[in-house]
Amino acid sequence: MTQFVAQLDGKDATAAELAPLAFSGYAHFTALQVRDGRIRGLDLHLKRLRDASAEMFGTALPDEQVRAHVRTAVEAGPADLSLTATVFSANREFTAPGGQAKLSVLVRTGPAATPPAGPLRLSAVEHERFLPARKHVGEVAKTYLLREAVAKGFDDAAFLDRRGRLSEATIWNLAFWDGTAVVWPEAEVLHGITMAIVRRQLDRLGVPQRVAEVTLADLPGLAGAVVLNSWSPGIAVHGIGSAELPAAPSFVDLMHRAYEAEPLTAP
Repeated sequence: MTQFVAQLDGKDATAAELAPLAFSGYAHFTALQVRDGRIRGLDLHLKRLRDASAEMFGTALPDEQVRAHVRTAVEAGPADLSLTATVFSANREFTAPGGQAKLSVLVRTGPAATPPAGPLRLSAVEHERFLPARKHVGEVAKTYLLREAVAKGFDDAAFLDRRGRLSEATIWNLAFWDGTAVVWPEAEVLHGITMAIVRRQLDRLGVPQRVAEVTLADLPGLAGAVVLNSWSPGIAVHGIGSAELPAAPSFVDLMHRAYEAEPLTAP
């Protein structure tokens, strides 16, 4: 059994096939964790890829084709792993659209993620991602701002939009707790798959949720905060910028319980 793979359209990718992608910046992807050979929120990942392809390329691959490529990669690896599926079109970089794009899927697997234990302290920086609703490649700012935050003594960075609203963090969504309801920031953000999983499971659990603008000035009035992504449905955040946030272990536990209520699905 191969430990980890890089497969192009369901077959092991060659160096010659991968070389052009090293300098490619027009593609989109989804990232996920496989556990016991199965995936949470597979329907949401497929929809993410389908919607992004339609917007960026004007066409999309059938879900079953993408699912088959994911399945091939999962079956070639260990039961627990990280997986990234990237959709791109060869020779479409720096070109105007002309005819229907021929799309390919690069699936890469690696060791299962180990998220930071937390709690985290985040710097607050003004930044708005381009095409924020899509998970696309080539975003140098996310790593650059992470490195800047760590150099200043923080663990990571949270983003403020031009209106001063907290939106998301470098590779994370943000969620807050007001003592009664989960508060999702109102701003232009990437709606992460883990976020979508947690939201639909919180609905099923009957937990109140709301979307509201959250600024740095609002933080002292909140009862907790977490970041979440494919690595974890909730890592405690105890500070953003100069604002302190209280420990909220019950909130962190709630986010994990909601996520774990989502069934695992075989690809």
